[in-house]
Amino acid sequence: MNPEPYSPRRDPLLWLAFAAGPLVWLGLYLYARPQADWLWPLHRPQDALLLGLVYPLLEELIFRGWLQGELLRRSFGQRPVLGLSVANLLTSLLFSLLHLVNHPPAAAAAVLLPSLVFGHFRERDGRLRIPIALHAYYNLGYFWLFSPAA
Repeated sequence: MNPEPYSPRRDPLLWLAFAAGPLVWLGLYLYARPQADWLWPLHRPQDALLLGLVYPLLEELIFRGWLQGELLRRSFGQRPVLGLSVANLLTSLLFSLLHLVNHPPAAAAAVLLPSLVFGHFRERDGRLRIPIALHAYYNLGYFWLFSPAA
């Protein structure tokens, strides 16, 4: 008997991943009280497009598509550690470390959890559509919140 194909619409973890965005943004807002430009996507559409679509697309192609995919082809990459594949853990660690180039250490470290979520759905679905959508969604919310006031 073949298992049912993955259905994102029926996945409560995916719904939770999307619901987590606004909850995290609210927590960040209450903690940091940023002076956001709420019309940021209209004032700086090129930044919104780059940060909200282009970068997530490129990062997911490289990290989840290429790197995690290559690691999953090896037996050690498929091994589970704390419910996650070694491929997902290594990819997410590298993804977070590379964020140190443009972000302070705490912000780079905070990228680890979303990266693990993206990697989880890459493996669960077998494609990049969900990691790209989540990454774009998370980026847009974060950068909208922390956009410099005009």
